Amino acid sequence: MKKTGLAFAVLFCAIALAFTTTVKKDQWKTLFNGKDLSGWDTYLGPPLDDAGKPLTNQPVGLNNDPKQVFSVVKEDGENVIRISGEGWGAIISHKEYENYHLQLQFKWGALSWGQKKGKKKDSGLLYHSVGKYGADYGAWMRAQEFQVEEGNTGDYWGCAGGMADIPAVKKSETEYIYDKLGAMYTFSQQSAQGRHCIKQGDAEKPSGQWNTLDLYCHGDTSMHFVNGKLMMVLYHNRQMDSGQELPLTKGKIQLQSEGAELFYRQIRIQSINKLPAL
Repeated sequence: MKKTGLAFAVLFCAIALAFTTTVKKDQWKTLFNGKDLSGWDTYLGPPLDDAGKPLTNQPVGLNNDPKQVFSVVKEDGENVIRISGEGWGAIISHKEYENYHLQLQFKWGALSWGQKKGKKKDSGLLYHSVGKYGADYGAWMRAQEFQVEEGNTGDYWGCAGGMADIPAVKKSETEYIYDKLGAMYTFSQQSAQGRHCIKQGDAEKPSGQWNTLDLYCHGDTSMHFVNGKLMMVLYHNRQMDSGQELPLTKGKIQLQSEGAELFYRQIRIQSINKLPAL
């Protein structure tokens, strides 16, 4: 009886511990409620002609969306966020986030506009977004960009002063590809390498299929994953602000409108205390 009781107690503790561990690992918060754009602002820069030249110096502005560039529609049997791409701008989270795992899904639509018409469909997940609206190309806040573009999803761009150190190999005078064993380069508007680093490999699904993006940010490091495959790791995320380098480890989230129609769904976030192992 004593052995049986002891065994039961051990089993009960194991089950309780497993349950507790599972709960602690699953603390997702949904950033899209499946009904409307509550929790997000919209921002659109100045209207552009087909060459990408501003037609006016005045942005369409904050929470002013006469063409319904940003909306909630039914797609594949569920409500999703539609970004038409007709205009450059973004939806922007009300809240700032740091030390997190963000996960979302996207797929391309059929439409493209202006200077992007007939070219690779383009958007972007901008994180650690801070500062003024429209600081980058009149449309986006300063940020780090997890590129969302046909064939290039997972690339890095520094927006309006965003910068990072990334191990890479030099492919040409203007192209650098992430390689964990490569030399460490600083990517920024001021650096010789520029502000763009190409991801390793390709994991994006064919146009029209849903893709899963995972972004991990902890401290001054971030990791881009596409459909479960690591695309790159960024170190020493920071920003150039009035000629001074400052940390860039938290901020708002922006989902771009950049000339192409696409859909986003299942946007969720949870806090983390460490990054996945490489």
